[in-house]
Order: sequence, then C-alpha cells, then structure tokens
Amino acid sequence: MQTKYALSALLAVIALFFGAVTVLSQDEKPAAPELKQPPKPLDPRAHKVGELVADAAFTDIEGKPGKLSDYKGKPLVVAMTNVGCPICKKYAPTLAELHKELAEKGVALLLLNASGDSDVAVKEAIARYKFEARYALDPKGEVAAALGASSTGDCFLLDAARTLIYRGAVDDQYGLGYATDKPRNHYLRDAVAALQAGLRPYYAATWAPGCDLTVKVEATTTAVTWHNRVSRIIEQNCQECHRQGENGPFALMTFDDVKQNAPTIKREVRKGTMPPWFADARHGTWANDRSLSERDKTDLIGWIDGGMPLGDEKDAAAARAWPQGWRIGKPDDVVALPQEFKIPAKGTVPYQYTTIATDFGQDRWVQAMEIRATAPQAVHHVLIFLLYPFNHPRAKEQPNDAGGTRGYFMGMVPGQGHVVFPKGQGKFLPKGARMVFQVHYTTNGEELKDQTSLGIIWCKEKPAVEVKTIGVSNERFKIPPGADNHEVRAVRRLDKGMRVESLMPHMHVRGKAYRYEVEYPDGRTETLLDIPRYDFNWQLLYILREPIDLPAGSKLICTGWFDNSSKNPANPDPKAEVRFGEQTWDEMQIGYVNGYDLD
Repeated sequence: MQTKYALSALLAVIALFFGAVTVLSQDEKPAAPELKQPPKPLDPRAHKVGELVADAAFTDIEGKPGKLSDYKGKPLVVAMTNVGCPICKKYAPTLAELHKELAEKGVALLLLNASGDSDVAVKEAIARYKFEARYALDPKGEVAAALGASSTGDCFLLDAARTLIYRGAVDDQYGLGYATDKPRNHYLRDAVAALQAGLRPYYAATWAPGCDLTVKVEATTTAVTWHNRVSRIIEQNCQECHRQGENGPFALMTFDDVKQNAPTIKREVRKGTMPPWFADARHGTWANDRSLSERDKTDLIGWIDGGMPLGDEKDAAAARAWPQGWRIGKPDDVVALPQEFKIPAKGTVPYQYTTIATDFGQDRWVQAMEIRATAPQAVHHVLIFLLYPFNHPRAKEQPNDAGGTRGYFMGMVPGQGHVVFPKGQGKFLPKGARMVFQVHYTTNGEELKDQTSLGIIWCKEKPAVEVKTIGVSNERFKIPPGADNHEVRAVRRLDKGMRVESLMPHMHVRGKAYRYEVEYPDGRTETLLDIPRYDFNWQLLYILREPIDLPAGSKLICTGWFDNSSKNPANPDPKAEVRFGEQTWDEMQIGYVNGYDLD
C-alpha cells in the first residue's frame, strides 16, 4: 500500500511540474503511438492555402540573393530539405527528377534549407544527389516562416502571383517507419496538374513526414486589402458558383462585382448561409468543407466595413482559369439525352426515364463525372442507373438501386452535380451497359427546353478499389399535419465491411435536420454527420477528410426531421398529411453513402 501511495504522490508531483492533468490507473495503458505514419490530409484553411505568401528573401548556395517575388509570373514549388534528415535523403532522387519534370511544365523548383547546415555539407549533398535546381539557404527561417513550414518534408506550390495552392508531402512513398516500392498518391504532381487545369487539388494540404523544424512565425500587421487578401478569399470560396454560366445569382469575378454586392455578402457571411455548409463541426472533419474560417470572416467583413481598400496592385491575385462549362475539366466522353425535352410553364411533370446504350469497347472505370442540364432552373434532380448486359461476366453484380432509394451510379441535385474520385478509385462501367436517366423537372412559369448530359473522365488504369453508392431509406412514413419536428428513421445493416468516404442526405422542402449514425456490432454508436439545419436548395456532398471503416454487421442509422407546420415558409400545405413521394410537395428520406467494400 505504501508503494501505491508513493507512486500516486510521485505522479501528482510530475503532473504539477509539467502541467499535466491525467493520471493513469494501474489497469490503464497509454495509447500506443503510431509507428508507421504516412501523410495525412489537413484542413487547408488552417495552413494558409489560398493566401498570398509574404515576399521573403534568401541567399542561394552560390551566394546570390533572391526572394520569392523573383518568380512572379511563373508557378513555383518550394521543397524543404536538409542534409541529415532520413526522409530528405530518401526523397533526394525524387526531387532531382522532379526538377526536370516541372521545368518541362513551366514550373520552377527551389530547394530550401532552413536547418543551418554548412555550405560544405550542402555542396556535398548537391553533388551526391546531382541536384540541378536552385538550392537556397534560410538559416533564420524567414522563408520557412512565410510559408508556414513545419517539417523538412514539406513542399509548397505557389501560383504565378504567390498564392499558396498546395502544401504538404511530395507523395506517400516514404513516411515515418515505412517505405514502399512506389507511391500510391502523387500529392504534389496532382496539385501541379490541377493548377494548370484551373482546378483545385483534391488534396490541398497534407501533413508531411520529415524532421521537425523550429520556425518562429511572427504575427503580421499588414492591412487587409482587395489585392493582398480579399480577392483570394472570393476566388477560393465564391467564384465556383458566382460566375457566368453557373448558378450564383450574380457574378463575383472582379473588385467592382464585389463592391456592388458588398452589403449582401456581409449579411450572408454573418448569417453563415454563404458559402453553403451545414455540417456541425463537432462531428467529423471534411475534405470539402466550404465554410469560411473565422479569420476569413473577420478579414472579409472588416474589409467591407473599412471602406474596401484596393491595396497595392503588385499583390494582385492571378486570375483563375476556370474551366468553361464543365467543373471537372474537359470530359473524355459525354453521354447526352438523345433529344430535348420540352418543359411546360406550369403543371406537374412526371419523372422522365430515358435508356441510353453505351459502347465504349471495353469495361471502363470512371475517375470523375458531372451532370449538366441545359435548363438547370427547372431540374429538381437527375439520377443515373446502370443496366448490366445479361451476358457480362459480372452480370450477377447488377446494382439494385430501387429507383434511387437504394443507390445510384451518378446523381445531380441542387448544389451538387459533379464528383471526382481520388486516384486509385473509380466507379465501374461494364462494357455494353445501358444508362437509365431519371430526370425530375419542376415547372417555374416559363416554357423551357432541356437536354441533360453526363460528362465522364476515365481512370487511366484499373483502380485498386471500386466506389459504390448505397442508399439508407425509409419509404413508409406519415408526417402529421402541422407537425414541426417529426422524426423519420431509416436503418441499413452492412453485410460486408465498408470504407465510408462521403455522405449526402436527401429530403424535400419540409426537411429540417438530418443525422448519420453508425451502430457497431459491439453496440457502440457514433455520429458520422449532423446537420442541424437542412436546406433543400443546397443538398451537399460531405467528403470525409479521413475515411471511416465500418465492419460487417454495422448498422447505418439515418434520421431526418421534418417541419410540416405553418412556421416553415417553404411548406406547400401545412394541413396535409405527407407521405413518401416523387414530387417536391411529397417527401423523401434517403441517406446516400459513398465508399467501397473492405473485403
């Protein structure tokens, strides 16, 4: 007993000394650290992605001074390296190859050493690894601080105007405690390709394995202006929709556009309705989180209240080369409805089903897809299903989508009409499959014509995993008249283990809130996604930053709440008893889940 008390006293003293507050009992064990650590996705907003990088100065190994602005007008990759770090040694041949590869694409490479290595040691490393890229010394860490570097493995992609596009690992071939024959994910190369295509990188920020750097980052007091800050906030968060040909009600492409709409922007940002994002931050972290960071909100609203200063033109952002028409970039193939459909000005339009034969010559896998309607203002949704040929080797795997309640091949709803899968993943399209387009039109007082189409970008090789979309639905419910918080639950048990990558709930105009939960086979429950306020006008796809593995036997529980009262201004008829149905004045309760089988 004395030994036990002495140990407790010693732990208490240690806790006081180090500021700790946790004491483990004799039966508890500390969590084992991860021995093998690959790159992991980070929140880009917390790591300066999309911001102007300060113009920091350096001296290269030849003694020539330089600064980041020397590369103005040309994309630049800055790769943190040093002489002794094991990860740097492993990646040295990759960086040597990368220099030539980037040069062919018009992208510069700067190797940056902020570790204080001697000139002699650096020159020996340059000779050993045959580096031809410019090698800069940053002993005070000024450039590293401007970039926000934390590790020797960090790489930074800046566009032609010093906007940070990507920061993180080169790839995932080497990490802490492991090495593979070749990388599975080419984070930096993919980011460069995305920049040159006018797209966002799928992974805009990752944690990079390497040796930690001690970099002192000092707070900046630079005044917020259009050129040095706000233009980039607008470009990163608003222009995807607020440009010609997209569904934003007005363009936000120029300073004059933003100035003209500043009061509305301020109102919507303060309310949290723009950019549209509805996930409760207490549950899950999301790769495509659209919400503005608190810093972005403060800077944007403060700039508007401060008179909207333009600032110095030398800090201006590079105009983003947005893809024309297709958000996924130019498709490899397009499958379109064979003829236009005439939408009447009023009345109810039954679901339109069109079956289209495909002939792509062989089994294919889809890397990205996008559905585009020529009359989007009248399209409630589009779902596409596949019919496998009866003599196909995988005919027995024909998905049972049940008209969309149990899944689909591709879909479009308000706020969501395109999907891009990470490399190594894709959806399967059998040779000779037929596509069934289910299109739901809603009249809006104007006669229109629509010819919806599906754009496809193919996987360059057979992916390691095939993505599928399943639905967790309830079609047997009654929402009483006047009910303002009616709960409808849907449950689906997984016969196979599944890696969940993204979620998308679907309800109609009485939809009020939505929640995804999982009940594991051992009885534990976990909330995957909670949406306290559902908006029919923005049915978003929520992509998990890190997928969640669900073992076989897990139950997906999707709960929707409906407001059928007169307090809901979108309610077509508060006196009606509402059931499941196809039209907008009916209701649906479907939780879509994207992922792939673990086995």
